Amino acid sequence: MWKKFKKDIAPYFLYFIVKFIYFTNKKVYHHPAHDDKEPFIVCMWHGDLISQIYNYFGFRKNGVVKAMVSENRDGETITKLAAMFRIWAIRGSSSKGAAKVMLSALKELKLGNDVAISPDGPRGPRHSIADGIVIIAQKSGKKIVCFNTIPTRYWQFNSWDKFVLPKPFGKIDFYISEPFSVDGMELEEAKALIKEKMLVHTMK
Repeated sequence: MWKKFKKDIAPYFLYFIVKFIYFTNKKVYHHPAHDDKEPFIVCMWHGDLISQIYNYFGFRKNGVVKAMVSENRDGETITKLAAMFRIWAIRGSSSKGAAKVMLSALKELKLGNDVAISPDGPRGPRHSIADGIVIIAQKSGKKIVCFNTIPTRYWQFNSWDKFVLPKPFGKIDFYISEPFSVDGMELEEAKALIKEKMLVHTMK
């Protein structure tokens, strides 16, 4: 019964909760002045996933973004919920289906679509940077853009990623970095740069 609820009902339930929360919050966007329309790689923490829906479409109203989503059972719920917000899934992770998901991500970028990655997902450690985002950025030649949000009122769950869900009737600041490249960098150097840029507007 619980598995059926998570698979078939939970995405719709969560959709209306998310819509209500973000409708009642004041949204303040701190976005780059120009959008050159080139596809980019969205970098976002696993614990800040939900808010990035509004962050992305606040920047690219008619954009197409494909998010890398784990192939575990929770990924099914996330995939269905994301689709309701016009975010499509690339299923797989660094621990399962890594080659397939990397090829799919490169294909989407070549087609002109943006790709969203949580470098510390799906199992952490929190605020770590896995190799995948660097490899995809260097093989595609595309730039990375860091997405972060900071709500004034929120719940923070006791999960490994300290997942944050804004409370209604507050304010949310949405941050997007300038696009940057990691071409020609050594792996650890590139990961350090990504983490440095991600931590500028990251909640504790």
